[in-house]
Amino acid sequence: MALEKHSSKGQAWFCTTGLPSDIVIEVGEMSYHLHKFPLMSRSKKLNLIILDQKPTTKRKSGGTKNEIEEEEEDDDDELEEEEEIQEVDLRRISLPNFPGGPEIFEIAAKFCYGVKIDMTSSNSIPLHCAAHYLEMTEEFSSQNLLSRTDRFLSQSVFRNLKDSLKALKSCEGEILPLAEQLGLIQRCIDAIASRANSSDLNSLFGWPITEKASTTSSLRRKSVIRSDTWVDELAGLSLPIYTRIISAMKSKNVTPDLIEGSLISYAKRTIPGLSRSTRHNAPVLVPSEDEQRELLETVISNLPREKTSAGLNTAKFLFGLLRTVGILHASESCRNSLERKIASQLEHAALDDLLIPNYSCLVETLYDVDCVERILRWFLEGLGTNGDGNGDQNGEDWITRRLVPVGKLIDGYLAEIATDSNLRPERFCDLALMLPDQGRIVDDGLYRAIDIYLKAHPGITEEEKERVTSIMDYQKLTLEACAHAAQNERLPLRAVVQVLFFEQLQLRRAITRTIIATEEQAESEAEGSGEQTREVGTSWRAAVRGNQLMRLDMDSMRSRVHELEKECCSMRKAIERIDKKGGEEGDVKKGSTVAKRFGCKFKTQVCDSQQRTVVAPPRRPRIEQSP
Repeated sequence: MALEKHSSKGQAWFCTTGLPSDIVIEVGEMSYHLHKFPLMSRSKKLNLIILDQKPTTKRKSGGTKNEIEEEEEDDDDELEEEEEIQEVDLRRISLPNFPGGPEIFEIAAKFCYGVKIDMTSSNSIPLHCAAHYLEMTEEFSSQNLLSRTDRFLSQSVFRNLKDSLKALKSCEGEILPLAEQLGLIQRCIDAIASRANSSDLNSLFGWPITEKASTTSSLRRKSVIRSDTWVDELAGLSLPIYTRIISAMKSKNVTPDLIEGSLISYAKRTIPGLSRSTRHNAPVLVPSEDEQRELLETVISNLPREKTSAGLNTAKFLFGLLRTVGILHASESCRNSLERKIASQLEHAALDDLLIPNYSCLVETLYDVDCVERILRWFLEGLGTNGDGNGDQNGEDWITRRLVPVGKLIDGYLAEIATDSNLRPERFCDLALMLPDQGRIVDDGLYRAIDIYLKAHPGITEEEKERVTSIMDYQKLTLEACAHAAQNERLPLRAVVQVLFFEQLQLRRAITRTIIATEEQAESEAEGSGEQTREVGTSWRAAVRGNQLMRLDMDSMRSRVHELEKECCSMRKAIERIDKKGGEEGDVKKGSTVAKRFGCKFKTQVCDSQQRTVVAPPRRPRIEQSP
């Protein structure tokens, strides 16, 4: 029906119905050569404009009307026909700022000619705005374009989530003020918010996403599903409209998981460099620093305060936002809000997430230790608030289940920052002591961090060494950690003595448990069958013999501990005398000098595994059972 021509003004659109055009509608750079009667029958606006105009026709000099009609009947000379039509001064109507531009006007013009048009979710709102602009109402003509588009929006577009998103996306541009005036923007937002709660981020067309999929085909299918969800469409909207959608979703009680997932997708798509895995989704036009800061603060302010079920992925994303906050220098309230949100999911964080670089020139440490301290403090405050409401054994177990992973995380973080030469002992100790006792089942991780700190800071004083080692609970060290600590030359002597003492206690408890278990087993076997009495007596004598060997080991260890305490006292007195004499030797060389002076040689062996000969003392005719 339509035949495109080129003219000096730009592009021209001709309606080849066999009749010459009598009106030209100019929309943008396009000139539409149409007929006035089809347009006047549908558009009240064009009807009034055409009736108000006075036609003036100029004919070619030396030509007659018959000549013009003969030229129109000549189908073989198309170029001559075009020149003849241009000689006629047609009625020209300019429609500046037409909603939707030339493409939408072309569809409206086809509707006026009775051509069946194809309405979609992408062009329905621009067509509705164009019909309103041209006043194509039911009062002027029945079954007009305005009612047709409104019915299509209500019955088709607003009943589907993805179609509503496409329709809303088509509003961004020149038609946004008119669409807002007609209430179409709010209708789209309400439709999206109403149907978002019934959707599922983990499914598409009824097929669930399984996290246990390990084959290549399942991984490909998962990536396709994730890239085709409605959340990606939502992330393509402008910030003001997106903020209105999030507010509407909150007002309609949409689940926090959906809101948080949408915010994560929007932030990854609009804020450059937020995630390494989503750099290919970065916008072509990089926003300015102020625009990025506004995007960041908007995303953080709309994050749900409730704890969501996303877990590890959400925690990783939140720490990425926290790094971006430091880079873009966002507001303090924005940082505090994000840190509180991170604290609610701290047990899902990884060690790499906590290693936040220090972007401030006023702080000397390599990593932002203050930030981790604030997050840990808010985590403990929230833990106490949530835990007090339970008040039973289940509540305590729930607190422990959250505390233990955080304890391991903090111990790993302490081991990482221990190598920083600018980290003071006070900061190291304060961070380690923030965690309550039930947060650490064993202190092996803390001992490893202390050992790394002492190795990286050989210049600290003995008092500082004792303060650093005092944060460790020696009773929570395993036998492997005790064996290593007993041979560790970097630990203060007092710490080594305490390690040996508590190692002795652990051995005594282990022996006691073994004896009790052996007695219970022997009694049960003796009661069960009298025929095995002889074998029970043999096993009992073996257990008693082992018990006595263990006692000898403990006696020898007790004597070594006393020797170490005496040598420690003598070394301290010698150091005090040297200080009084004004000796200015380094703190690192004092211990070795005094040791050489007194000839101290420390034994690093914790316990002797060689078998000893048992000799009963004369005052004890029978071997007593150990308590």
